[in-house]
Amino acid sequence: MGFRLQALSCLVALQVLVLFSDEASSAAHGHGHGTRISRQRKQATGCNLFQGNWAFDASSYPLYDSSSCPFIDPEFDCIKYGRPDKQFLKYAWKPDSCDLPRFDGLDFLRRWKGKKIMFVGDSLSLNMWESLSCMIHASVPNAKTTFKKGYSVNFQDYGVTLFMFRTPYLVDIVRENVGRVLNLGSINAGNSWKDMDVLIFNSWHWWTHTGKSQPWDYVRDGTNLYKDMDRLTAFYKGLSTWAKWVDSNVDPSKTKVFFQGISPTHYQGKEWNSPKKSCYGELGPLSGATYPGGPPPAYAVVNKVLSTIKNPVYLLDITTLSQLRKDAHPSTYSGDHSGNDCSHWCLPGLPDTWNQLLYAALIM
Repeated sequence: MGFRLQALSCLVALQVLVLFSDEASSAAHGHGHGTRISRQRKQATGCNLFQGNWAFDASSYPLYDSSSCPFIDPEFDCIKYGRPDKQFLKYAWKPDSCDLPRFDGLDFLRRWKGKKIMFVGDSLSLNMWESLSCMIHASVPNAKTTFKKGYSVNFQDYGVTLFMFRTPYLVDIVRENVGRVLNLGSINAGNSWKDMDVLIFNSWHWWTHTGKSQPWDYVRDGTNLYKDMDRLTAFYKGLSTWAKWVDSNVDPSKTKVFFQGISPTHYQGKEWNSPKKSCYGELGPLSGATYPGGPPPAYAVVNKVLSTIKNPVYLLDITTLSQLRKDAHPSTYSGDHSGNDCSHWCLPGLPDTWNQLLYAALIM
């Protein structure tokens, strides 16, 4: 068929390093926290919501009880599936220069009455979507809801619907003669996103999957077809296609756009100076405001792409604050994952803070 097959190579890796070196340096020093709109918000409020530390707060947290929320999947329901410690539920994120507004679900529903909010991405988007659904439900426990598992939660009395759209790469996987093809230039799925009032996007974790867990056979970049590609390069190209989609299809006067940010994993204890550990058995967050292992390489890619978007996109810069929460993963206490899950997050837990930050960005 004359297909061009591209192997992983030192040359490509070097090109990626050169391409993203400025952004990585900026990220490592706590800069590059988002696009124009996020920087404008920080200047207007005098607060960087994403720079701070974790503090124990037994009186105010958690924001809901997992047993009373009907929207939590077994993979995130750590208490139900045997996690014995509860301390991880009691930590509050404290920005250095201001107070993070406490989440008010009733206020959220009133502000967004009649509106449609959609999370678009992988299971980390699912994690955040279920969290927000539980947080709102805790504020209005008697409100009528319509729940379609993995798809939508509608709070009927307010006409507010939270949607979940699963698409781990944002760009499309299509069937061609050669098999399943990850098309870095195609977002046909975007037709389902167009009529939303708020969009919260996320992607990265699946770009690293290989072997049986990889859901594609080839990568298409324009007219070229590759057996594989450096994954950071592919992520950059795919996310650039998404950026063009946002500029071409989103009316910023009608739709607010967020990027969820890179959610970290904790499989390598050496990243926080504990070489023999993973997230299993961790009981508390790291102290301080910096993560010893530095930002993941995808962080620089996100900042690089967001800097090119013309439409306002708010980066929920959750990476560092989430890296500090080595204690907040399901580990072995998942009802849907065997082994040690140091990728997703328990509910209640860290994604509730992500949604507090989303709420703050919407009201500040």
